[in-house]
Amino acid sequence: MQLAEAEKQSNFLVPNGTFFVELIIFLVVLGIIWFFVVPSITKVLDEREAMIDQTVKDQRGAAKGFSDAESEYNDGVRTARAEAGSIRDDARAAGRAAMEEQKQRATADAEALTRQETEQLRGAGEASAAAARGDLAPLSATLASRVLGFDVTQDPKLKAELDQINRDSVVKN
Repeated sequence: MQLAEAEKQSNFLVPNGTFFVELIIFLVVLGIIWFFVVPSITKVLDEREAMIDQTVKDQRGAAKGFSDAESEYNDGVRTARAEAGSIRDDARAAGRAAMEEQKQRATADAEALTRQETEQLRGAGEASAAAARGDLAPLSATLASRVLGFDVTQDPKLKAELDQINRDSVVKN
């Protein structure tokens, strides 16, 4: 019965003391969290955000440095290739000039050697021809003597004719 009477006396719309105590405890806990926990969490989050911003700045700087280094490298490679091409072309031109010079020198040496050998052969040929002409008269007289059966050098008329033939053959050659 007391319970029923207590229920009749308490109005559920009017708060009792328990509610106020719970409200005070809640506000104390909220105050402790607000003044001690939230500032440390905020500090950690701010530090983390600052580190992320610094990392982003570092990445941008590194990307810019990388692109600068890459363009410098590509410029260096381009310059080196152009220089190598120039050196290669110069070497080819020098090689062609050296080959042309050697070819001209070899041609001149060959022509000089050919002239020298031609003159030497001409001189040897003329000497041989002169020796053959000198031997022609006695050999023709010997041949004629054998064919005719008597010595043609003893007959003055035949000897004069042989001498005339020898002179004519020497003049023609």
